[in-house]
Amino acid sequence: MRGYILKRILKSCISIFLVVSIVIAMVFTMIPRNKVLESDTSYRKLTGDTRTSFMYSKFEELGYMDYLRLNDMCTNDSDNYEACMVNGSEENLKVISTYENKGYTIEYQRNGNAFAYHEYNIFELIWHFWQRLIVIDGPNAIQDENNPDLERKIYIEKDFNGVPALQCSGCKHKYLVYLDGKFPFIHQNWISLNFGTSYPTKAGANVLDVISEGQGSQVVVDTEFPTGVVVQSAYDLHTATYKSAIDHLDENKFDDHYANCYSNYESPSMINTSYIFGLVSLVLAYALGIPAGIYMSRNKDKFGDKLGVVFINLVTAMPSLALIFFVRSIVVNFGVPDKFPLLGFKDIRSYISPTIILTLLSMPGLMTWIRRYMLDQSNSDYVKFAKAKGLSQREIFTKHILKNAIIPIVNGIPGSIILCIGGAFITESAFAIPGMGKMLPDSINKLNNNMVICLVFIFSALSIFSVLLGDLLMVIVDPRIQLSAKKGD
Repeated sequence: MRGYILKRILKSCISIFLVVSIVIAMVFTMIPRNKVLESDTSYRKLTGDTRTSFMYSKFEELGYMDYLRLNDMCTNDSDNYEACMVNGSEENLKVISTYENKGYTIEYQRNGNAFAYHEYNIFELIWHFWQRLIVIDGPNAIQDENNPDLERKIYIEKDFNGVPALQCSGCKHKYLVYLDGKFPFIHQNWISLNFGTSYPTKAGANVLDVISEGQGSQVVVDTEFPTGVVVQSAYDLHTATYKSAIDHLDENKFDDHYANCYSNYESPSMINTSYIFGLVSLVLAYALGIPAGIYMSRNKDKFGDKLGVVFINLVTAMPSLALIFFVRSIVVNFGVPDKFPLLGFKDIRSYISPTIILTLLSMPGLMTWIRRYMLDQSNSDYVKFAKAKGLSQREIFTKHILKNAIIPIVNGIPGSIILCIGGAFITESAFAIPGMGKMLPDSINKLNNNMVICLVFIFSALSIFSVLLGDLLMVIVDPRIQLSAKKGD
């Protein structure tokens, strides 16, 4: 079994690599890159050399190319910086020739200054993404010329809450591993994923921060900072990262350079918002759909079974958007809002309509399959044998048929739970829910390349590994199932 799991994990990683690499190639080569800048108001206002420099800098930031200004070239490849910066000088021409020989394209600004750029090919684009993806923080991560005496060590010490935490000096993050009261309670900043920055929406923000950062107003509370001063602040001190230049306000609060902190927000992040709706509706769908399917199978062709079939056909045939408007037109008469932002995260009524709709959309499939599996098992030899032994119909269904029929349903449970993170595009759009459901299509429409790649990575990884978890859960439920062949088979 251990060998089988390792092989499946390896195959899963290869699958994720191929899927994401194909998407990277499509995003960076099939979409005209000039369109990426069209929605940037700052770019449209610029003219001349400033516009050109902004454009190539942004292309470099987004991963299209390696872009070097004249001062960059002179700094990297000249022993006489001042002479190199003089247009037409021998040193200047020498450095330009060096970059031409490296395969860079040389162009000139209106003021005569040269600049160089190298556009990445498909293989370079894919390589740059994967080689930067995993970031491991360490004591040598920060190289600050203004702080040459920075101590470099990893140590265990109590944090501001008096709880032991793995801390670091010289790392990007001050807290590498820490505990708090937020799920999953143990958190780490030691290993992170770098998907680049978001652009043009929320330009400059880290892609993962856009997905995982809270929403709404900041939560301001009395906060005791490392210097001992207590002030009203929304800072999450566990997210403290290194800040090269600290001002007077920072010195008043922090006793070191770890003065950059994220804020606490009153509302969940987009990923958590989708997960809340998805998980609640999933629990309700299983709690209602499985008993309904069992009841239908035990009363085949009777009124309850026919009524269930009508429900399945009706919900399946009805367009999702029509079901949304139908349910919304009913529940709005009971004081339930037709848009999520009207009452917001704190009012339970905001969750009622979307949860009902997601539950109704999930139930028909569960009811259909559990009914079908149980009816198939009803004709098995072991059922006839159980009847011959005199077992009641209830005992046969609950102790024998259900145990076997539930196995395929169990296989899909991990995937259903994990993929709740993806949200529901139509439901979130109809109710204006700030979740992840509409993030991928919105990112595609806005040409937010890094966000698209990040979401594809997340969804593909979750989908692939959920299949593996489903298989393993199936083995736990029924030990008779063997995922790998035994020796001699």
